[in-house]
Amino acid sequence: MIPTEQYVLRLYVTGMTPRSTRAIKCVRDVCEQHLMGQYDLEIIDVYQTPSRLVQDQIVAIPTLVKCTPAPIRLMVGDMSNRERLLTGLGLPLDD
Repeated sequence: MIPTEQYVLRLYVTGMTPRSTRAIKCVRDVCEQHLMGQYDLEIIDVYQTPSRLVQDQIVAIPTLVKCTPAPIRLMVGDMSNRERLLTGLGLPLDD
């Protein structure tokens, strides 16, 4: 199933640490498989732009924010749990 709405996502990471690179890969994989052509993923390195932590009220890293479609959802921590990621994005679970 490919959603008809555009997904706007923000992933907050800390540099290119193993945890950050794993989060980026996992989120991109899910987006490419389930949202191909229907998503905008902004990756925010808080080492490069620390002001975004306060501005966006982020308290833990990594954090994935689903801005649209509503409702806004935040997923914090390990992004390698695919089932948790799909559920958080409101997408159907893999068969």
